[in-house]
Amino acid sequence: MQVELNWPTVQEDLLANGFIVVANVLSTESCDKLIAAYDDDIYRSTITMERYNFGRGEYKYYAYPLPTIIQNLRQYFYKNLRPVAKEWAGGLKLSSDYPEKYDDYLALCHRQGQCRPTPLILKYAQGDYNTLHQDLYGDIHFPYQVAIMLSDPDDYAGGEFTLIEQRPRMQSVAHIEKPKRGDAIIFAVNEFPKLGKKGYYRARLRHGVARLKSGSRHTVGIILHDAK
Repeated sequence: MQVELNWPTVQEDLLANGFIVVANVLSTESCDKLIAAYDDDIYRSTITMERYNFGRGEYKYYAYPLPTIIQNLRQYFYKNLRPVAKEWAGGLKLSSDYPEKYDDYLALCHRQGQCRPTPLILKYAQGDYNTLHQDLYGDIHFPYQVAIMLSDPDDYAGGEFTLIEQRPRMQSVAHIEKPKRGDAIIFAVNEFPKLGKKGYYRARLRHGVARLKSGSRHTVGIILHDAK
């Protein structure tokens, strides 16, 4: 980690808004190292988005054992997002089975047949984009995930990170962000408890990436549950 985050503020914003942008999570050196490893043999699968109507571009899922930096990010975010995940579950009146140790949480996933690692790196070129989606992967999912920008904003045009907040019986709200290199967006995987005039209601987030007008863009996704 480049800096220690102000976790009380992060947790407050996540519960209120479902997402937050935090600065300087990774150093420039770490970002460059992750990009440079894109063609290495450390991935379990490569997905061409256009083939599956996911958009246009490419992403790769890391294989176990994960690179040290990816594993450390997973451990760090689970430890610090676990308290807000328990509050999230209370707000939505759901079970809050989030063990103190991250390895124990992964064991829960694996007992449900979710054994494949989900951290990934995404690569976009001019004209590429990612359709709105959610990264659920199975019956068990941790309520928050993280996207870390590896590219400098000057390296590309367009390509904004897009969150669509769907609210019951109301029109949707779009949130558009363009983080700097090393910045992270922490956001709800699916639903989050939104406080309204009559108490909490369930808002839902989907995320995607707007079409790149020029240049190239790399992002790492830190998803804390594993996949079937």
